[in-house]
Amino acid sequence: MTRSRAKDLNVCGVTAAIAVIDGKWKTALLWLLESGPCRPGELRRQLPGLSEKVLTQALREMADDALVHREVYDELPLRTEYSLTPFGRELSETLAPLSDWGHRRLDRLTGSAPAS
Repeated sequence: MTRSRAKDLNVCGVTAAIAVIDGKWKTALLWLLESGPCRPGELRRQLPGLSEKVLTQALREMADDALVHREVYDELPLRTEYSLTPFGRELSETLAPLSDWGHRRLDRLTGSAPAS
C-alpha cells in the first residue's frame, strides 16, 4: 500500500486506517508509546533491527498523520521525546480488539487453543 492512500478520500475506512499504520514498525511504535513518552534511542533499543533512518521516517509519518507528538526540549544536549496524541491513543485503543484476535489466531496456529 502506498503512502498516498493514507490521505485518499475515495477509499473505504478500513483501507484509510490501514494506510496510516502500514509498515513493519508503526504498530510496534504505537504499542511502545502507549506506556508514555519515549526518546528515539529508547524506541530503537526496544525494537532490535529498526534503523535510525526508518525510525525517523516512521515517526515523521506518524506525526504528519497526527498520531504522535514530537517535543523538543531546549536544553543541552538537545532532548526529543515522542508521545501519542489523543488521536493516536484512540487508534491504539481501536486496534486492541484486532490485537486480541491476532493472539487468538497465533494460539490456534500453535495448537494451544481449541478450533472453533
